[in-house]
Amino acid sequence: MFVVLCLFLGGAAGTNKLDSEESGVRESGRAGKIASSGDFTKRPEENVLITADSGGKLDQRAARRAAKDITGRMKALPEVRSVGAPVPAPNGKALLVPVTMNGDEDDAINRVRPLLDVSAEAERTHDGLKIEQVGTGSTAKGMSDTIGKDFRRAELISVPLTLLILLVVFGAIIAAGVPVLLALSCVVTAMGLSSLASHVLPETSAVSNVILLMGMAVGVDYSLFYLKREREERRKGKSHLDAIEIAAETSGHTVVVSGTTVIVAMAGLYLAQEATFASLATGSIIVVAVAVLGSVTVLPALLAKLGRWVDRPRVPFLWRLTMRSGESRVWPVLLRPALLKPALTLVVSIGALLLLALPALDMRLKQPGQDDLSRDIPVVQATDRLTDAFPSEGTVHKVAVRAPADEAGQVKAALRGLIDRTEGNSLFAHDQTPVIRESGDHRVHTVEVGTPYPPKNPKATESLKVLRGWVPQALDEVPDAESGVGGAVAQGIDFTDHLEERMPWVVGFVLLLTFGTMAVIFRSLAVALSAVLLNLLSAAASFGVLVAVFQHTWAEGLLDFDSSGTVVSWLPLFLFVVLFGLSMDYHVFVVSRIREMAVAGASVRDSVREGIVRSAGVVTSAAIVMVAVFSIFGTLNAVEFKQLGVGLAAAIMLDAVVIRIFVLPALMTALGRWNWWPGGTSGTGRETSAVSAPAEGGTGAPTGLPAPYAQSPAPRTDRAPSPGHRRR
Repeated sequence: MFVVLCLFLGGAAGTNKLDSEESGVRESGRAGKIASSGDFTKRPEENVLITADSGGKLDQRAARRAAKDITGRMKALPEVRSVGAPVPAPNGKALLVPVTMNGDEDDAINRVRPLLDVSAEAERTHDGLKIEQVGTGSTAKGMSDTIGKDFRRAELISVPLTLLILLVVFGAIIAAGVPVLLALSCVVTAMGLSSLASHVLPETSAVSNVILLMGMAVGVDYSLFYLKREREERRKGKSHLDAIEIAAETSGHTVVVSGTTVIVAMAGLYLAQEATFASLATGSIIVVAVAVLGSVTVLPALLAKLGRWVDRPRVPFLWRLTMRSGESRVWPVLLRPALLKPALTLVVSIGALLLLALPALDMRLKQPGQDDLSRDIPVVQATDRLTDAFPSEGTVHKVAVRAPADEAGQVKAALRGLIDRTEGNSLFAHDQTPVIRESGDHRVHTVEVGTPYPPKNPKATESLKVLRGWVPQALDEVPDAESGVGGAVAQGIDFTDHLEERMPWVVGFVLLLTFGTMAVIFRSLAVALSAVLLNLLSAAASFGVLVAVFQHTWAEGLLDFDSSGTVVSWLPLFLFVVLFGLSMDYHVFVVSRIREMAVAGASVRDSVREGIVRSAGVVTSAAIVMVAVFSIFGTLNAVEFKQLGVGLAAAIMLDAVVIRIFVLPALMTALGRWNWWPGGTSGTGRETSAVSAPAEGGTGAPTGLPAPYAQSPAPRTDRAPSPGHRRR
């Protein structure tokens, strides 16, 4: 009912999308707000580009005939408001037919199909000519058809792949399906709640993808924690309901703690004071909170209702594999170096991670743009040909000025002087004369000045700096004038500079809150400090991998991308926060099991060994699921999601393998009794502690059960037996 309610309310409320013009920072953000205050009518515009099919010299007569044909057909469409006169390219290789559509820009993608059909029919009719369309609706549709298809493929692959991995983990179809069911319900619910939240904090388009990533990751993780512990207790002879309650007392407690830690880490993004990060933080916090809520309510209820049917139907070979009795032979061998020679293992493993982190020192940041997209996408190829023939249609700097209405004449004169100043300067495009736009109240004026260089070219940055120096000079004699220069290049530079300024605040907040949370949970400053340091080490190593892969060209063929020599500017901060949150899932779970052993009276080395061995199956399974899901996103065309997927997959792999097998056990073994300073292991109360009790089979090893169960082996009689509840 909760899921359906969230979906209904979210659908009824709709989504309040983030306006890119109003969400900027620094001068480009100011320019966007000035332009938006002018309340200009935004008509979707299309450009029909006519070039020679061979790519060489254009037959002007044939091109003019085609342009006339296109103009007549376009004017007959109800979606078209007006068609401009054909514009020849300065190099003589192209002819441009400008088209203005009816309606608003947001809906152009849904109404552009008839225009695209006209262009396609014209190309079939006029031999020897290539006729393409680039504009508000056609570009959005072309990108949606390609990148949208990528995301749909990723979503379709991620669920069956996760189900397959869980089938190997549990050996039973229902047990494998429960985590996927919980994760998907969390994702769907969070998307509905995110739509509601967008009316307070506008939502960026990437939120749904982040919700999918985070929801699948934490939803499956939390279910694994619960299911594995419940199955472990049943194997020890506990009844079904007793096993569920023990899982609630231990793994359920860990889920709440882990989820709280993830939420705290994600809340750090609000300190970035930027609308995109606020939107991403909101979506992530919602989906994690829903996952925690589902894990401590729906999951135990579902397990109680299913009874022993949770282990049906069984996959014969996989079931025998997952239910093998006896201790794992692999994990004790892997842990031997850390337990026997902790200092040496610590030095070698930390040295290896620092070596991986070295490339991160050369990290260069840049906002993603169209020049970062694969050149195999048809609409990207058409855009390249358009900007090659008409540079003014490519990279533009948007100058916005706001002044009292009675000074409108002075503002227009100043902007005309600015346009005249760009003439003859090679940093600016000269194929078309910039047009000055004036708002209805005569208070706001805008003009777009083109540059012939793509955004990633240093010349584009230089042209921005020159223009930003000229604008105040041009408006020097206009009193009370407020101005700014925006555009793709300006937004990228300002965004990167803003992040570099805010990053210490976000990182400091996450480190401080993580330290405080861990100190309160485990009553140990040593555990809290080691958690922060190990996660910093893991994040640094993953950043090194990210830089090595994407700033250089050696992986271009492998991952199908064109290197821009940079990392997407918003990614390091977002990746840092997500990694801290997700890594704490594992850390809390593993250290909780180690502490159970320590409270039960085991030695430091035995506690570390037993805690990691008993949690290894869950951590490894969860890590495999995460790496698989994140790796799918590494196959997308959009470079930001490709980098996000690869960065997360690398970080989780490093965390699950190097940190959990070598660094953490070596560090805790080396610290000895100082691990639990100053609280010690003699605490009482409702914590994930245990008392010493013989394990099933009489081995004498600690069971790790909470005190109420370890002290009271007699069956409970205050409830009616249910299916699967075996009385002893």
